[in-house]
Amino acid sequence: MASYADVLQYLSSLDYPADKDDVVREAEREGAPPDVLQALRALPPVDYANGNEVARSAAIEAAPEVGASQRAAQARDTHQRVSQHLRGI
Repeated sequence: MASYADVLQYLSSLDYPADKDDVVREAEREGAPPDVLQALRALPPVDYANGNEVARSAAIEAAPEVGASQRAAQARDTHQRVSQHLRGI
């Protein structure tokens, strides 16, 4: 799965604001790997003001420091809190 940094790496020369098609086209031009392109193709079709907006909207690994077992436990918890993954740190 693509990470936040991976997405930003392939959009560094994109002029903003940019729409979804511009974002995908730029990543393809920069030679982004398939996982990054897949995440960008799943973006909502809106205009993005900067790369951070794109990365936040993309389906990416938002917290790579969280292990698979912890993610599974969080998925079972129906009362998930936004910062719950940080409690063990």
